[in-house]
Amino acid sequence: MLSKAKIKLIRSLEQKKYRYQNRLFLVEGDKNVREMLGSSLYVRCILAKAAWIEELPGHLISNQVEVIAVEEKELSQISFLKTPNQAVALVEIPTHEIVFTDIVSGLSLFLDRVQDPGNLGTIIRIADWFGIQHVICGEGCADPYNPKTVQSTMGALTRVKVYVSNVLFFEQLKNSFPDFPIYGTFLDGNNIYKESLNEKAVIIMGNESKGISKDIGFYVNKRILIPSYPAGEDTSESLNVATAAAIVCSEFRRKFSY
Repeated sequence: MLSKAKIKLIRSLEQKKYRYQNRLFLVEGDKNVREMLGSSLYVRCILAKAAWIEELPGHLISNQVEVIAVEEKELSQISFLKTPNQAVALVEIPTHEIVFTDIVSGLSLFLDRVQDPGNLGTIIRIADWFGIQHVICGEGCADPYNPKTVQSTMGALTRVKVYVSNVLFFEQLKNSFPDFPIYGTFLDGNNIYKESLNEKAVIIMGNESKGISKDIGFYVNKRILIPSYPAGEDTSESLNVATAAAIVCSEFRRKFSY
C-alpha cells in the first residue's frame, strides 16, 4: 500500500519547483519505464501492477531500485494521465554539462522559447530519430521534465542529452569556435532545399508564434527557409515548430546520407 507521503511526493512532481527540489521526474507507461530501466539514467523507484513487475526481466532491475506493487486505484492517484498505464517510475533528473567539443562534432538543436511541453517533447523525439544527441533549451522554453514533455519524448530522454542554457551558450561557442555554422529559420532565409548545408552545425528553432528572438537571432550566420508550395500561393501562415524541426533535420541528414 502506498503511503500518503509517497503519494504527496509523486503528485508534487507535476510542478516544476518540486521536480527540481527533489531532483526527480515522473515517467509513465510500459515502454517508457522499460526504456528508463535500460538506460544510464538513475531510476529510484518503480510503482506498477504486480503482474507487470512479474513479467519484467530481472536484469532491468538493480538492487538500488525500489519496486512497489500497486493496485489500479493507487495508480490512478499518482498518474498524470487520464487513463493510467501499468507502471510509473521516479527518475533522477540528470545533470549534463555542455562540452563544446561535443557540440561541434555533429548536429545540435537550440530551442528558443519553445513553450509548449508537447512540442518540446516531440522535438526531442525527432532529434533522437535523426541521431542528434544534444538539445539545448534556451530561456523561456518549457521544462524538459514536465510530465507532458516526458510523455511526448517516448523514451528519447534516455539517448538525447538535454541542456538548459541561455544566450551565453552562443557567446561561449563563438569564443571557442568563431566560424562554426549556426542556422536559423526565417521567412527571408535561403531555400533550405537549394542551400549547401553543413554536416556539423547548431540549428535554432524559434518560438511557436514569434519565431527566433532578436537576441538569439544575432548569432545566426546562416539563414534558411522552408518554402511553401506552390510558390506565390496563399498558404498557412506558419508551420508547427515540431513539424518544422522534423523537416529541417530530415533535410540536413538527407544531404549527407549518400
